[in-house]
Amino acid sequence: MKETILIVEDEEEILELVAYNLTREGYTVRTVTTGEDALKEVHRQPPDLMLLDLMLPGVDGLEVCRKVKADSVSRDLPVIMLTAKSEEADIVTGLELGADDYITKPFSRRVLLARVKAVLRRHSDAVPVDENTLVTIHELTINPGRHEVLFNGEAISLTLTEFRVLHFLAGRPGWVFTRSQIVEAVRGDGYPVTDRSVDVQIVGLRKKLGDAGRYIETVRGVGYRFVE
Repeated sequence: MKETILIVEDEEEILELVAYNLTREGYTVRTVTTGEDALKEVHRQPPDLMLLDLMLPGVDGLEVCRKVKADSVSRDLPVIMLTAKSEEADIVTGLELGADDYITKPFSRRVLLARVKAVLRRHSDAVPVDENTLVTIHELTINPGRHEVLFNGEAISLTLTEFRVLHFLAGRPGWVFTRSQIVEAVRGDGYPVTDRSVDVQIVGLRKKLGDAGRYIETVRGVGYRFVE
């Protein structure tokens, strides 16, 4: 049996079209039309992936994404945002919150299915974080087993992707990695790399790390490294 996909969309025509195409492909589909119901469904019976419209009445898509990724029970849930072309700023925010990808409306059946398959494959093939490798560098302690980051003893809350990026870079201080290498290491090969998607994660990570953010250096024209 194929994976279960939760579609969160308030436009009936789009909801029915997406549900039809995914069902036809063999996926188990569940649908809701509000952010509130999406959060209830995620906790009632977590799906394997969520297709999330950003423009929802009441609790909007970004708030749904924020709450899903902030919850230890659902933070690993893959999320693909459904967006309008005019929502570029929201797309960046969604990626920063931990969304995996986005599809711009209107989209074709082929694009929809390709993006869904790619995200599901990335999560099933993702390189797992070594839970036995505790990284201690500068004033930082990174504990994968607890998904815990301490800076001078103070806990720092990170999304799963931010945590994996930090653990990957800090575990190999001095090494320079391209954006493609970073994404392949933390999410598995096949993720559609863009400069923006990686840069957004780094910006968010530096901001949350505060003074420790200076240890992540930008290597112009190449990528990033963690200071030795």
